[in-house]
Amino acid sequence: AVVSTQSTGLVDVKGMADRIISMREALKSGLEKEGSEHNWDHLVNQIGMFCFTGMTPEQVARLTEEFSVYLTKDGRISVAGVSSRNVEYLAHAMHTVTK
Repeated sequence: AVVSTQSTGLVDVKGMADRIISMREALKSGLEKEGSEHNWDHLVNQIGMFCFTGMTPEQVARLTEEFSVYLTKDGRISVAGVSSRNVEYLAHAMHTVTK
């Protein structure tokens, strides 16, 4: 029973990791579709549940005030909070405040 529980746990972790990777890729793709001329490679080159966007505190403040997107003042965002439902909105918001 321990082996099957452990295997199931590994499958769950792999699924979460794959979803985070796909959201990073979708965000980068969305920014490119929005017409952003910034290099967003760092979004997909980082690993883990959090991602440094490279946005300034001023840009972060605009994201919060104008789009109700919340992240740390240094531009760190929780990729776990990005989904197929909100990634296009996030890309649009990020592009708007970084252009």
